[in-house]
Amino acid sequence: MRVISGTARGLRLASPDGEGTRPTLDRVKEALFSMLTPYVRGARVLDLFAGSGALGIEALSRGAERAVFVDRSREAEAAVRANLERARLTDRAELLRTDALEYLSAASAAGEGFTLIFLDPPYESGLYEKAISLITARGLLAPSGIIAAEWDAPVGPPKAPPELESIRDRHYGRVNITLLRRKPE
Repeated sequence: MRVISGTARGLRLASPDGEGTRPTLDRVKEALFSMLTPYVRGARVLDLFAGSGALGIEALSRGAERAVFVDRSREAEAAVRANLERARLTDRAELLRTDALEYLSAASAAGEGFTLIFLDPPYESGLYEKAISLITARGLLAPSGIIAAEWDAPVGPPKAPPELESIRDRHYGRVNITLLRRKPE
């Protein structure tokens, strides 16, 4: 697992120990960021269920303004911290070791909200809809923001609330990516 492009290009990333983390494959990450290119530069990023922090770090490497990394695992916190330090991106990052739903419940839209939210919870956790519901209820998605949800084929795509729409679905074997945004008014 490595950073694919930008200022930290080629950097190998550490993964948290244990079986609770499922890193996004480089080919999936590359495809995801090719879809997200117009949204990354200057973005305010939220990397929920961060794991190694690979998605948020990739966004920072490609020119995102700031990123908040949220994961409740002590091992994930250590991996994200080490990866941010090695990539020299700590000055544009905030790392929180807390439950993602607790973070979302307590958060409020700082300024205009996040322009890019990565959502990659454990596949069979049932957390997709809860997280998306909290993101929309708390106003955490900027008006022009995107939620990038990674999901497993047998589980199916996350169901979006009525105010969001799916703008792109891509399939890479069992791994799938859905991009969601606010419906135009």
